[in-house]
Amino acid sequence: MNLKLPHSLLLAAVFLLPPPTLATQLQVQVQNSNGQPVAGAVVFLESATASAAVKPAATANIIQRNTTFIPEVLVIPRGTAVTFPNEDTVRHHVYSFSPIKQFEIKLYVGTPTEPVVFEQSGVAALGCNIHDQMIAWVVVLDTPYYSHSNNDGLAMLNDVPPGDYTLRVWHKTLLSEADVPKQPLKLSAETPLQQVTLK
Repeated sequence: MNLKLPHSLLLAAVFLLPPPTLATQLQVQVQNSNGQPVAGAVVFLESATASAAVKPAATANIIQRNTTFIPEVLVIPRGTAVTFPNEDTVRHHVYSFSPIKQFEIKLYVGTPTEPVVFEQSGVAALGCNIHDQMIAWVVVLDTPYYSHSNNDGLAMLNDVPPGDYTLRVWHKTLLSEADVPKQPLKLSAETPLQQVTLK
């Protein structure tokens, strides 16, 4: 049986549908207490909805090359597995004693068979037992909405659904969790540039 609705009913049905939620963009300016731009800050938005949207990244690596961790700061969503390829000819011993993830990959070359999975959000500081100058950070986020500030201190977060969030900014020079700013934010297409000052 083929039922055809009158044209007027079809139009009414369309107008009764809720409007689509369009993603928007957020710009954040990060500066220090002297008003100078801060590069390399991790800017992110937290909320219950953001937490529910988290998916682990497909791949994530921290390479050891020339006795240096590359990248120095790795930002990943919660649940992501990270591999630690050693491209040096010397052995490294990668470890973290941070509360969110404690692990050791003892003296090795090449790529370890098992990656390290970071299930808990927070910041893990990494070191090498053999080379004290080697240090890196894994920033594990409970949100898919994040970005880095550029050399001008500007971060762009794209494709973020409108809604209520907490705006946070982390940088490797911050000494404690208490130093990480928390700003309530109601995001919409009209939200202006946000400015965050780090201690």
